[in-house]
Amino acid sequence: MIAVIDYGVGNLFSLTASLNYLGLDNCITSDKRVIQSAAKLILPGVGAFGDAYRKLEEAGLVEVVKDEAKSGKPLLGICLGMQMLFDKSYEHGEYKGLGLIKGEIRPIKEYVGEDLKIPHMGWNSLRFLRESPLTRYIKEGDFVYYVHSYCAENCVSSLVAASDYGTEIAGIVENGNVFGTQFHPEKSGKTGLNIIRAFAEIGG
Repeated sequence: MIAVIDYGVGNLFSLTASLNYLGLDNCITSDKRVIQSAAKLILPGVGAFGDAYRKLEEAGLVEVVKDEAKSGKPLLGICLGMQMLFDKSYEHGEYKGLGLIKGEIRPIKEYVGEDLKIPHMGWNSLRFLRESPLTRYIKEGDFVYYVHSYCAENCVSSLVAASDYGTEIAGIVENGNVFGTQFHPEKSGKTGLNIIRAFAEIGG
């Protein structure tokens, strides 16, 4: 069973609809015991980093997520959920993250010209940098859907795939059993469904 962690940030309908479409056993939960008993975890999220991390703390789930990831359980962070996997974020201040992937989150506007709109919103193709279980059913050049104003930096060791938006945008990251997508696979058509399917197969 895949547990989609509910900590009060994000519309979970599209994600659960994708999981259901693929016939994957899943539930939305904030219950520690359910999270601990699940085979895999997905950490979604939209909004501001600091507020989301605070809500995760208030739900008593920060250490639960860390412990489950460190136990070897597959964990997928999506969009803001991916950003929270990193050491820290500089979104409207400086905030600590879960520290499961090395690197930090910074404003895209630091790296792109004024001719490019922020937030980065729309379809972009993926360029592969290394192999990953998440990419087993997709190919280089496939398009995925982004909506974000901040991006992961100093994360070369975990970078699986990137997209170009005036700078290299980290699209997929991986550190052992911890995975992240800056784009929304649940809004990325067949390519996104294939990424979710690949995640569900990790570890059997």
